[in-house]
Amino acid sequence: MKNGILGLLLLISAATVAQQTVTEKFQKINTVEEAQQFIDANPALKPALLHLSYAKDTTAFEKRLLRQNKGDVFSVGYVTYKVLEAKETVTYRASYIFLDGGSLSPTQIDSLRKLIIQKIASGANFEQLSDQYTMDGNTTHGDTGWFFGEEMMPKEVQDAVKNHKLGDVFSVDVSDRQWHYIIKKTFDDNDKKEVTVLRANGR
Repeated sequence: MKNGILGLLLLISAATVAQQTVTEKFQKINTVEEAQQFIDANPALKPALLHLSYAKDTTAFEKRLLRQNKGDVFSVGYVTYKVLEAKETVTYRASYIFLDGGSLSPTQIDSLRKLIIQKIASGANFEQLSDQYTMDGNTTHGDTGWFFGEEMMPKEVQDAVKNHKLGDVFSVDVSDRQWHYIIKKTFDDNDKKEVTVLRANGR
């Protein structure tokens, strides 16, 4: 009798698992590793991981995926999607002239900074001024490239660039390191979102 009941429970359990929809299965998947296990176990559903980020050639449908939040599960037609990861970053870009307070006195820094800012106001080319005056030996005419995070530029610089508009010229002091900057914001902030999405046929 016990064996009969156990067998019946196993049959009911198997039927329940078999009846799970793709949406229900997706709701239990929370990591890329779990998604890969699902992909390996369900080849008939043609599952795949999609890695998307905003770009000028992003399709309208990809933009829809990029608007979703982490954990969202939704279907389009007979295909189901789950957003496993969603990461937003903002990067900044500027040009700079670096003045080293370890080599120059505060008075010398102030005089040099005033001279450079006067030249900029008179229309002098910022990149040429950077080549002439910067004291860190950079070979990029002062261009920072796209940056975010303190490992790339000091926090004081990042915060200042973030709080200024395109074309602004301003000074930033990193007092504890005796670093002094004259900065020109050369690009608007670049907002970027990246998502990792699991997709599979079925609903």
